[in-house]
Amino acid sequence: MMDPTTDNAGNTGDPGTARASLEALRAEIAKAVVGQDPAVTGLVVALLCRGHVLLEGVPGVAKTLLVRALASALELDTKRVQFTPDLMPSDVTGSLVYDTRTAEFSFQPGPVFTNLLLADEINRTPPKTQSSLLEAMEERQVTVDGTPRPLPDPFLVAATQNPVEYEGTYPLPEAQLDRFLLKLTIPLPSRQDEIDVLTRHAEGFNPRDLRAAGVRPVAGPADLEAARAAVAKTTISPAITAYVVDICRATRESPSLTLGVSPRGATALLATARAWAWLTGRDYVIPDDVKALALPTLRHRVQLRPEAEMEGVTADSVINAILAHVPVPR
Repeated sequence: MMDPTTDNAGNTGDPGTARASLEALRAEIAKAVVGQDPAVTGLVVALLCRGHVLLEGVPGVAKTLLVRALASALELDTKRVQFTPDLMPSDVTGSLVYDTRTAEFSFQPGPVFTNLLLADEINRTPPKTQSSLLEAMEERQVTVDGTPRPLPDPFLVAATQNPVEYEGTYPLPEAQLDRFLLKLTIPLPSRQDEIDVLTRHAEGFNPRDLRAAGVRPVAGPADLEAARAAVAKTTISPAITAYVVDICRATRESPSLTLGVSPRGATALLATARAWAWLTGRDYVIPDDVKALALPTLRHRVQLRPEAEMEGVTADSVINAILAHVPVPR
């Protein structure tokens, strides 16, 4: 009989082992994706915080491959939905189906009933279908015909999107953007990274067959539970809490923004900084942890004034300016 503290990958759920297993994700994902360490780190942080991730980048920069590689390196159930203009909400959540044999309606779960949902090109579907994920992301449940149905634990939505100025895309509403713990931007690769990508393909790499590329599960549910428990014990001083609040309040007072960070965003920044501190081997949070996660945690929670946008101001530049001016606790 299998020890209940041991998952399918053979890991014990010990905090030290859990950290090593999550760090090993980088090496596994690197077998398929070149040069995207910040995005990999963000996905791991989201797993630790029970959050969701939005990956944004132009077509062809391996957004989908990155999430598929993460899924292959984790011992978790994974499903993928290709978001298209004709996708219906029930195609995501599931629906009631009439069974002629029993003369009754039965619920057929949609792809959202999984541990890791890859919502591919989420901004190519209209807002009505985008909103079908709101309850799932926030409440970890789906309500169909008045009946709430809980989702598995862990549950993470990893959504990819192209920049909204690209043809055929629909901007995500603010309410849904706020449900994402992190927004990670996937840049074009450097010259050397692009050479490495082409070299791999020339040598026979097949992005549709990650097993052949050697990507194997290195972490599972027990590792995640042990890691989350350890993160929850990571110390946060009152000075760090005040620092996070000061950063978020500064966004509400910025002349470049029409919308600043809400208290939900401040809570998210505190959680991601805590997870990052634990991943780097500390049991306490320092200001550098807050600074390291400020951009991906806050950039999608603010709105630029039109005149600032016309002058070339970006959300990242505003947040960086705030980080440079808010006093750092000793």
